Amino acid sequence: MLRKHTIAFFSMLSVGSALSANVQADPWLVVVHGNEVRQETLNQIAAAGGQVTRNISQIGVLQVEADENFGQAARAIAGVKHLSSDSTFQFYHPVTEDGVSLEYASNPPGSGDDDFFFDLQWGHDAVNAPEAWNNGITGKGVRVAVIDGGYDLDHPDLAPNIYLKASKDFTGEGLDYSIDDTFSHGSHVAGTIAAADNGFGTIGVAPEATLILLKALRDEGSGSFGDVAAAIVHAADYGADVINMSLGASFPASAEGAAALKVMMSRATTYAHNAGSTIITSAGNDARDGDKDTDTVTLPADSPHVISISATGPRGWAAGSDDLNELAVYSNYGQSLIDFAAPGGDYEYYLTNGTANCEVAGLLRPCGVFDFVFSTGNGGWYWSVGTSMAAPHAAGVAALQLQANGGQLKPAQLESELAHEALDLGKPGNDDDFGGGLVQAPR
Repeated sequence: MLRKHTIAFFSMLSVGSALSANVQADPWLVVVHGNEVRQETLNQIAAAGGQVTRNISQIGVLQVEADENFGQAARAIAGVKHLSSDSTFQFYHPVTEDGVSLEYASNPPGSGDDDFFFDLQWGHDAVNAPEAWNNGITGKGVRVAVIDGGYDLDHPDLAPNIYLKASKDFTGEGLDYSIDDTFSHGSHVAGTIAAADNGFGTIGVAPEATLILLKALRDEGSGSFGDVAAAIVHAADYGADVINMSLGASFPASAEGAAALKVMMSRATTYAHNAGSTIITSAGNDARDGDKDTDTVTLPADSPHVISISATGPRGWAAGSDDLNELAVYSNYGQSLIDFAAPGGDYEYYLTNGTANCEVAGLLRPCGVFDFVFSTGNGGWYWSVGTSMAAPHAAGVAALQLQANGGQLKPAQLESELAHEALDLGKPGNDDDFGGGLVQAPR
């Protein structure tokens, strides 16, 4: 059965006048003029009672601990451009707004076959990954940074591809996923990108890509944009070719502190773009039209140089449907928000046919569960669904495209290549649901 405490992977704050929901009082974000933090500014921040806990000097951002009186004093400092509390957002949420749970945690038995769960991974077929593998394109030599929650670092499908020296925790919890549960958002995302081709479990879209695992969210899915921005800069500094962020939060454009968050994230994504990193993020699970909801800011999807991914999926794949590419019922859409589409799974068939069972790869489960995305978890594997699952399919495809082009494509060139290879769905050309089309591995 579906468990009610499970996770939907993207959050939208209730629209209000400020970023006050779930905000911790003491952390602050200070965005300085320009990208250089001057010593004079640091001295003035200290005099105002602020203690700098992290200096993201590459983008002119400081994370500061101070009391509630700090804001008024800091705004008077000449070197300070924007100021905000370093708000703690829920970057993915236990259930969707209508109460639908998006995880099926039944851990299936192994069949003993080579990569014995591969037959459950319909998304790889949708993006034509096996055809690329058969031509020697596996993502080898490409570094993909995953910015997410904790990870199962010892998982046999993940461990062979983790670049541990470059991986880092920004939360203080430790890089490992620490909750005693098969669910692990970061592990699931990382496995979709680059689970190893090791004759065991699942296989990633780019099974020989190198994973840089960065923990910017706590294991229950909350975190601050300050930590996310720091992780983006770290990924760029460690030579990430692709950065995947299956996370996001939305807030009113007019909210107090919104300007600081927008400028900080803009600087971070621009810094990574200029360093050669292609940035891919999930578009969100609110079934929201980004073209009409213009008063809402969604970060990091709305940041510059970010490729935002909507989710596709089948409805009754195990029951015989061969259409893998319908827009998922929960996916955000709109040409101002969506750049491409990728497999994220759907729960529509499960809701309407929940008691009917199907058999795939020797597993008997409710038919609709097989429409979810199957990947690695904490000490095992499980099914999940969301634009959080779509983004890593796109990141894996980007890694394949990079290898196929000698690893030399700049971000704009790689995005152009993704557009050239994409499967045009919906209306001809760019459209609201699929953007430039469903991402495809190199032919």
